[in-house]
Amino acid sequence: MSQLINRIRLPRAFRPPAQINAEEGTNGHPETNRGKTAPKEAEDGKEKSQQSDMQPVGFWHPDLRQVRNRAVVKWIITTAFLMAFILAVLSLYWAVFFKVENRLSHLLVYVVDMDGAAPYDNTGNAPFVGPTITQLVQQQLSSGQPTLGWGVRPGSDFNNDPIQVRQAVYNWDAWAAIIINPNASALLYSAIANGNASYDPLGACQLIYQDARDDTNWFDFMFPIISQFMTQAQSMVGQQWAQMAMQRASDPAVLSNIQNAPQAINPAIGFSEFNLRPFYPYTGIPAVSIGLIYLIIISFFSFSFYMPIHMQYLKPENHPPLKFPQLIIWRWCATISAYFMLSLAYSFVSMAFQINFWHTNSITSETQVTNMMEGNPVAYGSGTFVVYWMLNFFGMIALGLACENVAMVVGMPWMGLFLIFWVITNVSTSFYDIEIAPGFYRWGYAWPLHSIVEGSRSILFDLHSRIGLDFGILIAWGAVNTLFFPLCCWFMRWKTQHNIHEYWPLD
Repeated sequence: MSQLINRIRLPRAFRPPAQINAEEGTNGHPETNRGKTAPKEAEDGKEKSQQSDMQPVGFWHPDLRQVRNRAVVKWIITTAFLMAFILAVLSLYWAVFFKVENRLSHLLVYVVDMDGAAPYDNTGNAPFVGPTITQLVQQQLSSGQPTLGWGVRPGSDFNNDPIQVRQAVYNWDAWAAIIINPNASALLYSAIANGNASYDPLGACQLIYQDARDDTNWFDFMFPIISQFMTQAQSMVGQQWAQMAMQRASDPAVLSNIQNAPQAINPAIGFSEFNLRPFYPYTGIPAVSIGLIYLIIISFFSFSFYMPIHMQYLKPENHPPLKFPQLIIWRWCATISAYFMLSLAYSFVSMAFQINFWHTNSITSETQVTNMMEGNPVAYGSGTFVVYWMLNFFGMIALGLACENVAMVVGMPWMGLFLIFWVITNVSTSFYDIEIAPGFYRWGYAWPLHSIVEGSRSILFDLHSRIGLDFGILIAWGAVNTLFFPLCCWFMRWKTQHNIHEYWPLD
C-alpha cells in the first residue's frame, strides 16, 4: 500500500524535494540536471535561452497563428456547452411556473356549508346564505377560468363543528377552508325580525388558513382569488337578502327593525379570518427560504477549504504517508465534524436576529390562532433550537457529501456547474409548492432541500409535523453518499496517478 501511495503524482508545487529529485534527477533545483548528458544539458540550455529571449508580440503575429486557432476552437466549444447548460438547467427553474394558473386547482380549499344545521333547522325560514355561496363555487368551477380547487363539503362531514374543519386545515387536508356557520341565515332573519342592533355580519362565515405553511403560495396564488371570491359572495348574498328584506319591509315593525340594524342589510354577511399559524416574525423568511441557499454553498465550498488539509497526510515531508483507506476514514470524519460546527454557526444566525427558539406560545391548541406578540410558536419548547440545529446538520450532510463526491469525480471547473445544478434543482422543488408544479417535478419530494424547508417551517411555526419523514430523507441521502465516498476517493487518486485532465490541457 505504501508503494501505491508513493506513486501518487501530485502537482510539482506539492511534491517534496526528495520526490522531485528522484523523478527529475535533480537536487531539488530545476536548473540542475545531473541525470542528463553534457550535450543534452547544452541543448536544453540553448532552448531555455531562446525561450527567455522571446519578446511579447502582437495578437495577429504569424507565430501565434496556431495558438489563435486552438484558442478560438476551444472558446467556441466552451461557449456552446455553457449556452446549452444554461438553457437546460435554468429551464428547470422557469418551468416550475409555466402555465401555473392551470394547476391552481391542485390547491384544495374546502367550502363547508353548515347553514341551517341544528339547532337552527327549525326556525321556519329556509337557509339561503350557504346555498348562495355554494352556487357561486359551482359557477367558479364551471367558468373555465383558472381557479383554486374548490371542494364543497356538507357540514355533516365534520359533524357540523367548525373546530373539526380547523383541525383539517391544520392537518394539511386542505390549504384553507370557508365555513358558512350554522346560524348564518338564522341570524339575518332574527336581525330584521327583532331589530338586533348588535348583529355582526362577520359572524356569518369564517375563513380558516395558515400562511406559515407556505407564505409565498398563500399570498401570491391563493389569497387574491379567495379575497375576490369573498367579495363576490358578499355581493350575491347581499343582493338576494336585500330583495327578501324589502318584501318584508311593508310591515312598519320590520322597517323599524331594519333601521335599527342597517348592517343586516349592508353588508349583511362577512368573513371572519382565522390565520391559525401566522408567518411571524418576518426575519423567519431567510430561515425557511433564501437563507438555505447559503447552506448549499457552505456545504459546497468546504471541499476546497479542507482538501489541502487532508492532502498533508500524503506529502511525505519528515513523515511517512498515511495509508489510503485510513485517509478516507479521516476525510469522512473530518468532513462530518466540520458540518456539525458549520451548521451550528448557520443556526446561530437565526437566533441572533431574534427568531424565537425557547418560549412556547401561550396558545398551544392546533385549532386556535397563536399570539403573534409572543413571536413564532415553536414546536419543541426549550429544545427547539437543538432540533433546528440537527435538521441543518443532517441537511448539510445530505447536501455536502453529494458535493464532495461530485467534486472528486468531475474536478474543476465542472464542480462549479454542478453547484448551479444542485442549487437550481433544490430551490425549484422547495421554495415553491410542488403541487402546482408540472408533474415532472414529483422527484422534488425526495430532494434534500425540500425536507429542510418543510422541517424548518414545522419546527419554527408549530405546523403539522412530518419531521420523521424529513429527517429520514436527509439521513438516506447521507447514507447513500457515504457508500459512494470511498469509491470517489479512489477515483480521484486514480486520476491523479494517471495525470487525467478534466478540462482543456495546457498544450
